[in-house]
Amino acid sequence: MAEKKSRRPRSNDRPPRRKEKAPLYAAVDLGTNNCRLLVAAPHRGGFTVVDSHSQIARLGEGLAQTGRLSEPAMNRAYNALDAIAKKLKARRVGRIRCIATEACRKAENGGEFIQTIQERTGLSFKVIGAQEEARLALIGCHNLIHPKAEHILVLDIGGGSTELSLVDAAKARELGLKGMLHKPPIKAWTSIPLGVVTLTEAFSHLDEAEAYPQMLEKAKDYVERWAEKHGVREALSSETAHIIGTSGTVTCVAGVYFGLERYRRDLVDGKWMSHEGCHATMTELIEAGPEGRADFPTIGEDRAGLMLAGCALVEAVWALAPQARMRVADRGLREGLLLSMMRGPKKRRRRRGGRRNRKAGPATEVEAG
Repeated sequence: MAEKKSRRPRSNDRPPRRKEKAPLYAAVDLGTNNCRLLVAAPHRGGFTVVDSHSQIARLGEGLAQTGRLSEPAMNRAYNALDAIAKKLKARRVGRIRCIATEACRKAENGGEFIQTIQERTGLSFKVIGAQEEARLALIGCHNLIHPKAEHILVLDIGGGSTELSLVDAAKARELGLKGMLHKPPIKAWTSIPLGVVTLTEAFSHLDEAEAYPQMLEKAKDYVERWAEKHGVREALSSETAHIIGTSGTVTCVAGVYFGLERYRRDLVDGKWMSHEGCHATMTELIEAGPEGRADFPTIGEDRAGLMLAGCALVEAVWALAPQARMRVADRGLREGLLLSMMRGPKKRRRRRGGRRNRKAGPATEVEAG
């Protein structure tokens, strides 16, 4: 009888390998009004959200008057970013990209502020341009393009600027996410220097009844000059054309439009609003005044004072295609960042002396396409 072979002992008595968990990615967006975090794990060509955080820091408060970020504004941002850094450390997130937008682009002391953030929190921020901001917003909303649309307009209202992108929808569907990450089919884009914070501050010396028509006129002047130059009205004249609205303004208005007693993303994201119905909702909000707007459960005190400017920007843009519907996007820049990191082409890191040049700290920045 042949001798039975003994089982081979495991080296160092190691336990059997366990299936590794999906790595965590994080996107941090430091805007003119808000500071936002989104943590996610890759899943079936997209991702699953693990954690999120949003905190109003009003970083751009007073920037238009002084050209600088104020000490109180920077301190609010530090507090928000301290909370985010703790979340990232607790989650042990290793793949992080932090971006800053309009306020840091414009401020004389924006570079110093970014450096101080890294020293205080370990988070390494990159100030991105307006065109990159528009690109990422489109990528974040790519699956909200209607399957029959020929052209769409992506509207991204921020605190300090508003980005508009006229998109070849047919080309977007043909390319898919992978192709859009390489080269989004944006036919024309612009960044107008008006956001909910800057536009509110520009007319803060007037009462709201006087301010709103002037806000609307100022916004229309920028929007229509761009639209005329690039044939935007003609491109959006088709019955299938639509707008994708991605911003706190749009989601807040949508909460009122749909009569929500509390904000729920699943009842807002991807839903449609008509121009007539949304115009009636915005009229109701304008007439309610700041105190009345604060009573709406999907707006609250923090947003109430900025909604007048937000409504003016929405109306100025929608006037380009009043027959079109707007699809609400509770997604955008952060989602675009995550998809770029997870699915986009990775840039090779430069090596020095045969070793990768990595900075210590909780934030390892991964650049994508």
